[in-house]
Order: sequence, then C-alpha cells, then structure tokens
Amino acid sequence: MTCIDRSDLGLLLLRLGTGGVLAAHGAQKLLGWFGGGGLEGTGAAMEAMGYVPGKASATAAGLSEAGGGALLALGLATPAAGAAAAGAMAGAAAVHMPNGFFASAGGYEYAASLGLTAAGLAVTGPGRLSLDHLLGHTVNRGWMVPVALGVTAAATAVVVGARNKRVRKAAEGEQETLFDEFDE
Repeated sequence: MTCIDRSDLGLLLLRLGTGGVLAAHGAQKLLGWFGGGGLEGTGAAMEAMGYVPGKASATAAGLSEAGGGALLALGLATPAAGAAAAGAMAGAAAVHMPNGFFASAGGYEYAASLGLTAAGLAVTGPGRLSLDHLLGHTVNRGWMVPVALGVTAAATAVVVGARNKRVRKAAEGEQETLFDEFDE
C-alpha cells in the first residue's frame, strides 16, 4: 500500500478549491445559479464588454469555467481542464485590466490568480488522489500539456485581441462624438 504524501494532498486541495470556484462561476453563466445571469443575462453582459456574439461568448466562457473547474476538481484530463480554465480567466482578466491589478479596485487580480493556478495544475498534474491517476493517466500525458496550453493560448489571443480591437474602436467613436459636439 502506498502512502499519500504532502504534495498529493496539497494538489488535491488546490484542485478542489480552484475547480470548485471555477465550476460555480461557470454555473452562474450557464444556468443562472448562485445569483448569476444565465446565458441570456451573461450574454448581454459579454456583448457590452466587447465579446461578440454575447450568448456564444457566454456559452464558451461558462463551459470553460464549469467544465474545466469540474474536471480540475476531479483530477481528470488535467492538462485540458487547466488550459480551458486558464483561457477563460485570461478573457476575464482582459476586461478588468484597465482597472489595474487589485480586485478591490475592479482589477484583474482575482482572474489572474485563478488562471495561473489552473495553468499550474495543468503543468504539475493532479497528483495521486485523482481520477487521472486512477485511470492510468490516459488523458493526462506529458505531451498533452504543451498542446493544451498552446491551443488555448492561441485561441485566447485571437478572441481577446478581437475584443480589445472592438473596445478601442468603440472608445475612438465616443471620442469623435464628443469632439463633434464641441464643433457645433
């Protein structure tokens, strides 16, 4: 019988905490649970934040958070789960970036912490107290880590880049409108 070591217990706690929080946030977006807006409300909010189309963006973010979070908590498909959650948190961080770092001022601190923890779990693996370990790591292979993180980074860069371009363009349009009022 093998003894569970501290690192396995620590990874379990990180997975349960991070995965649980992410899954709850995803359930807010997808189902309206825990005071969330569901797909309709979250879709409208996502559209206002520059993620277009809003409902599709809410679905993608919700699935990445709920699915990635649940899989992280279980320790199943850990590279893909961590990458999906990290990608969703990068999208959230982009929205909060203009407010600086600290969450108390509306900054990206919280999203960055969740995203980095999810990415760290994708890299380190789930430990022995996991479904991945129980299943012989069939969906947690070493080569899956760079693939999952690379694909997620590329997709996130495209989505966040398009969102940032829309937000900049909208801000420039507002400035032109303000200058037009002064010209009259």
